Amino acid sequence: MAFSTIEYQKTVYSFLKRAFFLFGILSLGLLPSLSAQILEPAKWSIEIQPKKAVKGDTLLLIATTTIDPDWYVYGANFGDEVGPTVTSIELTEDATGISLLGDLQSDEAKEKYEEVWDGEVTYFKMSGRFEQKVLVTSDDYLLDGLVVYQVCSDVSGQCINGEAEFRFTGGNSGSTGKTTTTDSEIDPLLADYQEENSNQGLWAFMILAFLSGLVALLTPCVFPMIPMTVTFFTNSGSEEARKAGKKNALIFGLSIIAIYTVVGTAVAAINGPEFANFLSTHWAPNLFFFAIFFIFALSFMGMFEITLPYKLVNKVNQEANKGGLYGVFFMAFTLVVVSFSCTGPIVGSILVESAGGAILKPIIGMFAFSMAFAIPFTLFAIFPQWLSGLPKSGGWLNTVKVVLGFLELALGLKFLSIADQTYHWGILDREIYLALWIAIFTVMGIYLLGKLRLPHDSETNQVGVPRTLFAIVTFSFVVYLIPGMFGAPLKSLAGYLPPMATHDFALVDIMRSNQSSAAINNSSSSSSDDSDIFRNAKYADFLHLPHGIQGFFDYEEAMAYAKRVNKPLFVDFTGHGCVNCREMEARVWSEPEVLNRIKNDFVVVALYIDDKTTLPESDWFTSSYDGKVKKSIGKQNADFQISRFKNNAQPYYILLDNDGKLLVKPRAYDLSVNGFVDFLDAATAEFEKR
Repeated sequence: MAFSTIEYQKTVYSFLKRAFFLFGILSLGLLPSLSAQILEPAKWSIEIQPKKAVKGDTLLLIATTTIDPDWYVYGANFGDEVGPTVTSIELTEDATGISLLGDLQSDEAKEKYEEVWDGEVTYFKMSGRFEQKVLVTSDDYLLDGLVVYQVCSDVSGQCINGEAEFRFTGGNSGSTGKTTTTDSEIDPLLADYQEENSNQGLWAFMILAFLSGLVALLTPCVFPMIPMTVTFFTNSGSEEARKAGKKNALIFGLSIIAIYTVVGTAVAAINGPEFANFLSTHWAPNLFFFAIFFIFALSFMGMFEITLPYKLVNKVNQEANKGGLYGVFFMAFTLVVVSFSCTGPIVGSILVESAGGAILKPIIGMFAFSMAFAIPFTLFAIFPQWLSGLPKSGGWLNTVKVVLGFLELALGLKFLSIADQTYHWGILDREIYLALWIAIFTVMGIYLLGKLRLPHDSETNQVGVPRTLFAIVTFSFVVYLIPGMFGAPLKSLAGYLPPMATHDFALVDIMRSNQSSAAINNSSSSSSDDSDIFRNAKYADFLHLPHGIQGFFDYEEAMAYAKRVNKPLFVDFTGHGCVNCREMEARVWSEPEVLNRIKNDFVVVALYIDDKTTLPESDWFTSSYDGKVKKSIGKQNADFQISRFKNNAQPYYILLDNDGKLLVKPRAYDLSVNGFVDFLDAATAEFEKR
């Protein structure tokens, strides 16, 4: 039965109402993740097999973990010397009648190379399984202990060192413990603070997808269709017909959004935990994605056209000619299909970037892309007089397409680089990668200046101002890349380039190593007495701060010194195995405007939450948070962070006055140098005001 116009409108209205209701529910569901400070991205279940055992039997302790999306747990099959916390089993003093046999095993873990640690690590995403053999040496045994682990996120930049308890007695399973946050007085600034870093990646991706949709409008397959399509909706004589045309144009735009969003939903449904692991670690999908980018680049540059089968195009076009609301939808579908040769590479790039087991990312990516793609068609149909302001189609459209081809060619190298680093092929070291980028963007600059013609380019006798400006930007980027060939870190591109360890000749590192001692001595503003204080501070014989910063590793000692010199206290919750802590130190702290402020305006205390050093019994205390005795430096620092600041992730930066009160809201992983400078300056100003 065919829908009448009124029935169709009611259906559309009902759908939109349900969609907004669902969006509201999802938004409310996201609120806890925004405001919660005590994160638990890895949930553990621990059991033994068999359930009952007697003296001489061997038990198998099985620990399984379910991991939140965008997080991963380090495995147990790599050396402690690499850096991150290796998942391990620690028995308590109460454990009796048992003996561990061999090491904890995690044979199904994935492997990857981590640049910061300059070594291979193993890890699990979405789920993990660990096994430990245990020998029963007494019928009355007590298997009591902890699974110690580290869970990190490449999206939010946070790392958490956690423990999962287990207790099994006499072969009968006990229970795994879990603690909850206790209510305590909290600083007003902390009450208002929300961790926004975990959502920045999603927002940035959404903005990128929206901009990609705008770029897609400027391709030869799409731009000429704007006036043609809009004319269809506005080419009516009567006022009533024009109103109907505007309504149909709105439905046309919504149909485009719906079509692309369905594609994103399909990608989200196909992706799963195992698929995510496969994509992120195996050479095959990375080489496949590299090939996709390479083929799309050649297509954009005019070597060939990527088109759908003509029978499919004709079939969709026939449905569009039937008219009515049904026809309007298929008109939108026709636009999507016909423009595939130009939008396909862009859409494919978005889906490749969003692939990896995420649920919302591909849906939001396609929604944002289609929004930018559909809005102009709808607006021009509602305001047809705007059409006169559109530039005429011409050779500039093909120029946009070719430039996109150069960008696809450069960005596709990232996937080849991942496979190369993971499997140590040595075919795309840092200097080779940079040489390719320099060559690609140099040729792109020459093309923009009109000195190079590719297929489908029209002949031109002059270069316009926009192309000249884009050429200047391109050549400036090439100039920025050139020092990287000699070892310059190129911090703004750290996420795209291979690690410095693959660079054969890093001249900058050689020069810095020869000058580092003198630079540290010249930058120190402390007196000789203060130097002695720092040198003799607690744990200073085995704990260190980066970049020659002098400070402390015990909170009470640091606060006492801060009061004496009347300076605010910079509390750095960090960890030996925190990769993003090292990245913050290398890319943010190292900047002169940040480093000078940290050294001169603050007293710094680094509190390592994963340090295993056991303290004298006189320094032990029972936590008010979970009721456990804290015996090591790391456990005491972690308890201090959780109980005092309601946070358990690193890196985490707190700026306090001499009464231990917050000066500004805390700061987590964020590579914005200017943002960190503002963070420090705001605290200094507030300290002086108080």
